[in-house]
Amino acid sequence: MSKLDEKEIIKIFQNHFGNKKFVSEDVEVFKIGNVSCVVKVDTLVQSTDIPPRTKLRDAARKSVIACISDFAAKGVKPLYGIISITIPRQFSNSQIIDLSSGFAQASKEFDFRILGGDTNEGKELVIQVCLFGKTKGIVPRNGAKIGDLIFVTGPFGYSIAGLQIMLWKKRGKKQFVRKAKAATLHPNPRLRFGLSCRDFFSSAMDSSDGLSTTLHEMSRQSKRKFVITNIPAKIDLVEFSKSNRLNPNDLIFNGGEEYEIVFTTSTKNRKKVVRNAKTQKVPLIEIGYVSKGKGVFYYQDGQISKIKDAGWRHFKG
Repeated sequence: MSKLDEKEIIKIFQNHFGNKKFVSEDVEVFKIGNVSCVVKVDTLVQSTDIPPRTKLRDAARKSVIACISDFAAKGVKPLYGIISITIPRQFSNSQIIDLSSGFAQASKEFDFRILGGDTNEGKELVIQVCLFGKTKGIVPRNGAKIGDLIFVTGPFGYSIAGLQIMLWKKRGKKQFVRKAKAATLHPNPRLRFGLSCRDFFSSAMDSSDGLSTTLHEMSRQSKRKFVITNIPAKIDLVEFSKSNRLNPNDLIFNGGEEYEIVFTTSTKNRKKVVRNAKTQKVPLIEIGYVSKGKGVFYYQDGQISKIKDAGWRHFKG
């Protein structure tokens, strides 16, 4: 297993499923009659995905957020969900109530109906969430065009900083610590923004595996070069990194779990997405542009350097 990473494992499965031309997307799309259905499944595992002392209510909500964020990037409204949950035998009645409250909160917050699911017993908490919707078409990862602008729906680095604080006792200013922990435990995907701007996106992807991985995947599928001219981070993140002897660019580009939308749009649609973001109070950041070529690069002061794909990948290393 140590020689295989997540992408290689997926390739093996797809080859055995007969999907040799499989194109990776944030969601899967299939037709029933004339209706295009959208489905997304995601898994949250206690030992790898839930920091110590996390409230079960927050963990349950976050398990749903992972799917909501993908729907947001594709410009699709979730309509229904099913949940499969593995519960340790020692869980108490109050713990089960906390979990159900988190699911109910997410259902109400993002306006979809939980139909049911499955319960099982196991050694640790495992939550699998599957969401369903319908659409006339999703925003693809591969639609970036030469001259398009690259945007993200918020600053990066806070989620991984929160983990650094909770798991490895890193220190920071009180206000920063609160902000970083909130980003880790209570992320806010940009569903409303994705739905309102879907017609203005030429390509889009959820950023949960890390900004570098997202940019590389969109660049690869679009067969275009992505040039980054503005790093999406605030000074408090940089200060936290320096005070704890961390590389700020590693937190920003490779941390993951931001649940932001990374998208490209034409220059003629720039005002429209900026206006929508302002109305919805989304901290939109323009970070670069699309050009001829391939790969992801950072351009500053006349110097250009490669940005490596070093985001989160299961089984890596």
